[in-house]
Amino acid sequence: MTRVKYFLIVMAVMMTMPVIASAKDLSISAFRGDWRGNAISESNISVNFPITSRDIDVSIKPDESGDFTITWRTLLRQKGTPESPKESLKETTLTFVKTDSPNMWKDSKGGDVYARESISWARLKKQTLTVYVMAISDAGDYDMQIYKRTLNGVNMELDFTAIRDGAIRRTAKGRLTLNNY
Repeated sequence: MTRVKYFLIVMAVMMTMPVIASAKDLSISAFRGDWRGNAISESNISVNFPITSRDIDVSIKPDESGDFTITWRTLLRQKGTPESPKESLKETTLTFVKTDSPNMWKDSKGGDVYARESISWARLKKQTLTVYVMAISDAGDYDMQIYKRTLNGVNMELDFTAIRDGAIRRTAKGRLTLNNY
């Protein structure tokens, strides 16, 4: 019986080795398309809305040079009262251009954080496209938003974190499906 278990373990490891060895960075073109879904958001700063549902969509448009534009829209439900939340739509569009580093892009606008503008950059590692957005508040605190979008089969998984001066303010996790290529 022990030999059978040992054999099964060895076979399982051998079968997964090619998958592990072949894990490499995807191309930005793998993220192309219009993705739609929803997410659950958890807040450490909201008393009335510690957990909310969000409708989300993201459009990623790579061009032939390897640069890309990303637009994301989030239907928020975190104002008003829990019995009657008010909905608001937030939309952000960024265009990223390649840098000298592989799988790293910078915001084409190149904001000035000291002028209260945000700076953004993106990186692609394996199956995850991560977009970072950072700004400095009037009080001198920093705000960082991190959007990790991971391709998983036919889905895109979202893992969002908002940080202010090192403290996590909000997280959101969700799943999107490709709506249009």
